[in-house]
Amino acid sequence: MTQPSSSHLPDHVAIILDGNGRWAKKRGLSRSEGHRAGGEALDRLLDTALEIKIPIISMYAFSTENWKRPAREVSALWKLMLEFFRDRLEKSLQKGIRVVASGDLSRLPAKNRRIIESVIEKTKKGRNLTANFCVNYGSQDEILRAVNRIIQEAAAGNRSKTKPVTRKEFEKHLYTAQLGPVDLLVRPGGEKRISNFLLWQCAYAEMYFTDVLWPDFDETCLREALDWYRKRERRFGALE
Repeated sequence: MTQPSSSHLPDHVAIILDGNGRWAKKRGLSRSEGHRAGGEALDRLLDTALEIKIPIISMYAFSTENWKRPAREVSALWKLMLEFFRDRLEKSLQKGIRVVASGDLSRLPAKNRRIIESVIEKTKKGRNLTANFCVNYGSQDEILRAVNRIIQEAAAGNRSKTKPVTRKEFEKHLYTAQLGPVDLLVRPGGEKRISNFLLWQCAYAEMYFTDVLWPDFDETCLREALDWYRKRERRFGALE
């Protein structure tokens, strides 16, 4: 497949990592094995994003709703995530990947929180790719958090209580304040919804859905999504 023209590449790609459990079930494997395969797909994705020169990629790794899953599966997810960040650190440093996180990390197991915060700190000078891991993330919670922070600022006398909130001020309180809007949202796994993921940021995102389950999502799949995006006409509410 041809390399997408850099002039038509999205600045910010968001991906919902969906289909690990169904991938495992089809093969008679445990859901944990499906999540492990999903981690390997994620590793490949970051390498491909670097090669193609996508500036920012946001990945829905663990949602606020995922706590509803069986405790054993949640525990396995945290273990796999711990391994992923530990194993990926050196490669991130070598390849200039800046790791950031969106979500409430306070609820994470202490080991996971520490390793994520450590990787964020150690990779902060990376300039080739920003990898935004959305962990314990829910977009509605993020929006409410931003609103409440503005209310708290007003109550503390740091802003006028009657001054209208601007879009720019509101966006400063989002987890993604430094990342900007999403240009392309990709959802593998066959579902056609965005599942409380980056609702504000995806206001004008192009949305690409594929039946490929996440562990099978490879370089070819990403390039197909980018080729589809390249052909889209983005009008942002205006006429052609």
